[in-house]
Amino acid sequence: MYRIMLADDEGIVIDSLRFIIEKEFGQNCLIKAAKTGRSVIELAENFRPDIAIMDIQMPGINGIEAMREIKKTNHNTLFIVISAYDKFDYAKEAINLGVLEYLNKPIERSKIIQVLKKAMVLIEEEREKRSNELIIKEKMETVVPIIENGFLYTMLFQEYFEEDIINYKQLLGIELEYGFMAVLVCGERQEGNHMTNAVGASVRIQNSYRDVRETVREYFPDIIMGSVMANKIAMYLPESKEKLDYNERIEMIEKSRELVRKLKKRTNVAFRLGIGSIRHIHEAMTSYNEALTSLIDTTNTVAHVDDLPFKCTYADNYPVDIEKRMFERVEKGDLNGTIAAANSFFNWMEENFSTHITDIQLKVLELVLWAERLAYLSGGMTYHFLSREEYLPTLLKLESLEELRTWFVDKLSDACRKIVVKIEEQSIGVVSQAKRYIDTHYTKDISLDDVSREVDISPYYFSKIFKDETGENFIEYVTNIRIEKAKELLEDSDYSMKEICCMIGYSDPNYFSRAFKKNVGVTPTEFKEGRI
Repeated sequence: MYRIMLADDEGIVIDSLRFIIEKEFGQNCLIKAAKTGRSVIELAENFRPDIAIMDIQMPGINGIEAMREIKKTNHNTLFIVISAYDKFDYAKEAINLGVLEYLNKPIERSKIIQVLKKAMVLIEEEREKRSNELIIKEKMETVVPIIENGFLYTMLFQEYFEEDIINYKQLLGIELEYGFMAVLVCGERQEGNHMTNAVGASVRIQNSYRDVRETVREYFPDIIMGSVMANKIAMYLPESKEKLDYNERIEMIEKSRELVRKLKKRTNVAFRLGIGSIRHIHEAMTSYNEALTSLIDTTNTVAHVDDLPFKCTYADNYPVDIEKRMFERVEKGDLNGTIAAANSFFNWMEENFSTHITDIQLKVLELVLWAERLAYLSGGMTYHFLSREEYLPTLLKLESLEELRTWFVDKLSDACRKIVVKIEEQSIGVVSQAKRYIDTHYTKDISLDDVSREVDISPYYFSKIFKDETGENFIEYVTNIRIEKAKELLEDSDYSMKEICCMIGYSDPNYFSRAFKKNVGVTPTEFKEGRI
């Protein structure tokens, strides 16, 4: 169905156009008409035509001005201008307004039909485009929450590789490196800092999740929301700055109060909202814990961590990022990264507090002890109560900054190395145990699962460390063991091929022959004959 509006001050023209259109297109067109500029503008507001055939010269407001007004409320209307005047200025104005065709009266019937068909094709293309956009939008409404949920809980559980975060950011259009976590907690009602009937409320919110999501986005359009877990919904909001000033924080709290009130009104469930501090995207878990803690430590409906006294703060120039990176490098066994971060941190102390030797000594001791704690927790070091008895006397004797730097970097490097050694020992120990098992069981039908169970590690992880350590995957290693043993038996015994096949763990002589030729280059028979 096409809505066609006719605008001409001559009734005979309107009647003629109506007759042509109805005869050619029948019931596919709904036609309405007006004879003045004002009446055509008013008609367009309610009728919302797909196509408007407009005369230039009409009483009152002319056709050009009428089209300008109509386009303000009807952006998709296609205009066809008809005029008894072949004036360049009118044609130019019409072109500027995006008119589809400019026709001079009298107009042939075939020309009117041709132009209308052209307009109808454009309308159908636009309708199809809008339909496809709606389909995509509908699909995205289903897919985006899943992606958002994956992003949030990947960050919270901290089980990710850097490429995972990059992919999520691209999919969600996140360009900022900083943001804060917030958490919505629901219940039947609030009693102190506790929400009652959390289970019942979570079920109700699960059923009303779409409404909750839409309501939250009314107040925070860029927010990323997770699914309902227990009676909580985790949320992340990217931020362009690393800290909100006082007024911005108060504005956010007030907006959050309005949100909580509106959510309760829409769902008949009570809500509280906790807000964490702005942090780097990799520290989302810390911000989330702050958001939860802010609700535990207050009875407020909305609580922001920066309003609470327990949050640790640092002097403006304290290198928090360098300190964090230093311990991350130690924990991952990255020796070069540890040394670089340790030197960067010492540079900061030297540049800012070079005359405060005692304070530098204390800070160095603090950082070394924390790095060693990481090594203890990883199993890389065995704790002995007296193992550090020389630390303090040694530090007190080191009065030059260069000596302090050397001791500091060496101790952090030692902690890092011990973590690396422990990781390597664990891998080597597991692989050695696996090799011993394979060497004594290769004559049987052993599998990756059998060996993984023997060393008490999941098949996937065992497969990885075995390949990293030996350079071969499990199947290749077992096959090589069997083939080498087969070569010995072929050279030094009179066993038949079938007997040798069974002795090295193969049940199918044909499979054994193919495996042997693939590895050695000749069949078992050719190998034996070549050795005689």
